[in-house]
Amino acid sequence: MLKGILAMAASTIVAGAASGQSAKDIRGPSPLVAVENEAPPRLVVDSPLPEQLAMGWVFIQYRTENMRIVPVFGPGALDVSPRIGHIHVTVDDAPWHWADASGETLVLVGLPPGPHKVLIALADPTHKVITSQAVSFVVPDPQSRDRQ
Repeated sequence: MLKGILAMAASTIVAGAASGQSAKDIRGPSPLVAVENEAPPRLVVDSPLPEQLAMGWVFIQYRTENMRIVPVFGPGALDVSPRIGHIHVTVDDAPWHWADASGETLVLVGLPPGPHKVLIALADPTHKVITSQAVSFVVPDPQSRDRQ
C-alpha cells in the first residue's frame, strides 16, 4: 500500500512540474512570509462574460497582482506583507461606490438596457485608490433577447 501511495504522490509531483507553473506562479507569494521590495499592485479586469451579458446579467471577472483582496481595513493593515487591499466599484459614474473584499466575480443584475460603464478601483486598507480600470458594455434590450 505504501508503494502505491508513494507512486501516486510521485506522479502528482511530476504532473505538477509538467504543467510548467508552480503554486507560487498561480497564487503569488505565501501569505505567511513577508515580501521584500514588493512590486507595485496591478489590476486586471476582463470584459463581462458574453453568455451572461446576452441574458442581461453582468458578470465581471478581475484579478490582482502583488496585492491580496481580503476584508481587512484601517491604517494598521498598511504594514501587512504581502500587501492587502480591496476594490471599489462605481456604476455609470454614480457619485457613490461600494467596497468589495471577496476577490470573486462581480455580479450586477437589473441594469436597464443600453450602454453602461463600471469602474473598478484597487484600494489599500485605508480606501486610498492605487489604480483603476473601467469596463464599458451594452446590456441588450430584453425584447431583442426574446427574438433570438
